[in-house]
Amino acid sequence: DVLPLGNFTEEELLRLAATADKLSEHPLAEAIVAGARARGIAFGEPDDFNAIPGHGVETTIDGVRVLVGNRRLMERESISTAEFEQTTARLADEGKTPMFVAIDNSPAGVIGVADTLKEDSIAAIRALERMGIQVVMMTGDNERTANAIARQIGIKRVLAEVLPEEKARQVEKLQAEGKNRLVGMVGDGINDAPALAQADVGFAIGTGADVAIEAADVTLVGGSLQAVVTAIETSRATLRNIKQNLFGAFVYNVLGIPIAAGLLYPIFGLLLSPIIAGAAMAASSITVVMNANRLRFFEPRAVKKEH
Repeated sequence: DVLPLGNFTEEELLRLAATADKLSEHPLAEAIVAGARARGIAFGEPDDFNAIPGHGVETTIDGVRVLVGNRRLMERESISTAEFEQTTARLADEGKTPMFVAIDNSPAGVIGVADTLKEDSIAAIRALERMGIQVVMMTGDNERTANAIARQIGIKRVLAEVLPEEKARQVEKLQAEGKNRLVGMVGDGINDAPALAQADVGFAIGTGADVAIEAADVTLVGGSLQAVVTAIETSRATLRNIKQNLFGAFVYNVLGIPIAAGLLYPIFGLLLSPIIAGAAMAASSITVVMNANRLRFFEPRAVKKEH
């Protein structure tokens, strides 16, 4: 949605916003740039560019000061957004994030940006909940928009309007809610890096920023949340397999070593020749390897249930 104010046209408003956001790596900025390109609008680069984390961008275009960002940016610059109250409320209820555009400290319009929800994302949320994992949505979006999106994908707990520097602190608070509580964080942006590092397990989307990938423990190839489900179930299956192998080796040694040492010979007359003992040891190793190889054919049950 492109909603200009005053004498501005939709094309002019979108051109200025896309020019201002062209150098930004924020997903909302990239969406505005992509929207302008989809409409065939030509735009260049700003003369001056300054990204303000958690707020938006401040730029100069052809000698004109252009601001593109959220309500916090407008409040910081003492720019009134009263004219957009009904519009922004409608956009938020539709799950869209209102991005305000101001020119020379005067409101010029608002652009509604929304991500298209993927079916596999909804399925992934359901799968995680079936696995007993509480899903929390943490976003810098306003609370109204965040709650609208959360309702669509079935997330019950939302942390909205979280500034980039506050994300790691929010993860720390979640970790403090329970004695043995483990918190995993999924993110893809530069702003997510501190929170990914703070989390017990950080999952970086492989299509995201390099900083986020470096800060995370696990990098998910592709942009699907189903990869999170796959990673968790695969890790659980691996741990189960390790425990099975350790248990099998423990039982084998408890039963085999006393016989091989001749401890049972005086009572039961049992003896184990070195050849048979060596063969049995080799057999146990083969059993462990074969059991571990079962992981090659492992398919997460939570994912299968969605198909």
